[in-house]
Amino acid sequence: MQEYDIIVLGTGLKECVLSGLMSLSGKKVLHIDKNPYYGGESASISPLEELYRRFKVHGPPKSMGRGKEWNVDLIPKFFLATGELVKILLHTEVTRYMDFKVVEGSYVYKAGKLHKVPATEEDAQTSDLMGMFDKRRFRKLLNFVLNFESRNPRTHQDVDPEKTTTRELFSRFDLGQDVIDFTGHAIALHCNESYLDQPCLDTINRIKLYCESLSRHNFSPYLYPLYGQGELPQGFARLSAEYGGAFLMNRTIDEIVMENGKVKAVKSEGKEFHCKQLICDPSYVPNRVRKIGRVIRVICLLNHPVKNTHDASSCQIILPQSQFNRKSDIYISVVSYSHSVASDGLYIATVSTTAETITPEKEVQPGLELLEPILQKFVTVNNLLVPNEDGRKSQIFVSRSYDGANHFETECKDIKDLYHRLTGAQLCFLKSRHQSHNSDDD
Repeated sequence: MQEYDIIVLGTGLKECVLSGLMSLSGKKVLHIDKNPYYGGESASISPLEELYRRFKVHGPPKSMGRGKEWNVDLIPKFFLATGELVKILLHTEVTRYMDFKVVEGSYVYKAGKLHKVPATEEDAQTSDLMGMFDKRRFRKLLNFVLNFESRNPRTHQDVDPEKTTTRELFSRFDLGQDVIDFTGHAIALHCNESYLDQPCLDTINRIKLYCESLSRHNFSPYLYPLYGQGELPQGFARLSAEYGGAFLMNRTIDEIVMENGKVKAVKSEGKEFHCKQLICDPSYVPNRVRKIGRVIRVICLLNHPVKNTHDASSCQIILPQSQFNRKSDIYISVVSYSHSVASDGLYIATVSTTAETITPEKEVQPGLELLEPILQKFVTVNNLLVPNEDGRKSQIFVSRSYDGANHFETECKDIKDLYHRLTGAQLCFLKSRHQSHNSDDD
């Protein structure tokens, strides 16, 4: 009989981050995955032939280049340069295992055209998204947000961030509907309109995060790892192994053993591994999750940059829901050979959104039209699953499915929430481990 503090089922990003953090904090961790590869549903598929086999599509043609040059994300997401995931990467020093490159642009769709997202005073002055008076009002909003400090009421300008709604905040600055649309969806990165009637503090923080991330690299707030997003879970798996974590890949899970309503052990291929806590993705415990929606993703292989993006080799494009009478935004992520995920001169664009009808592929058609001509499409429709309970009683902690957005901030919130439920502590990173161990200011 082998005993562990924590057993982790699945090697998706969330599971690997938590595995690495727990190993780092001195916990004895065992990681088991039913797949022979790292990443779970957020894996990067390589070579290209494997992607075609996975979707039962004949190919690929010789024009796609060498298959081993491709690393195709099943669930592509960018992360903000000053966002939570970057803080975790820096604190844990997982950056030792990875290299990153800035995404070249951020665009928003309006009235049949793509426009660069303005997030600085200079951008606002030249943007064709706004008229002269709107530019002045938008600039005032940006100045307010950038000077805002939650603990300093002098910066609030008589706005109560806990009570004033975002709708009221925008009204205070007399913003027009077009400005509200791209501010809320392409800068604050809300995926639907519900944020407008919520306290404005969250939106202020989101806009500030976007602007601070943009200031790091001037032309885009987003980063993306070389060789694909699959490098992220592998990096955190290496961290876990460095601090004593054990891994069993390509192993079937026979049973999760319970005793008095609490997890006791995991049986795998005839062996029993005891644990005090269990972390897993939804696929391992279908009876402990419920469906709250569906997400459609269409992976598209291209031999050209997306039109009207200044020939960017990588970019994010957001199609606000108001442009198509939808409830949720449509997202497009574009990466290419410049990130070492495709053969020379070729691109990978993924269109995703929360499905709202029984014909989800029709819902993403506006995004697909922006990408034409498309060499090959791969379509997936996945259930959006959430845990039935918080896990504190059973000590089984289940992560949420990945949503349809193109950024990691939602996933980081889930990681922080799971960490808090596991440990009772808040997950907050201000310094790297190296700095923490050598600082007199801690």
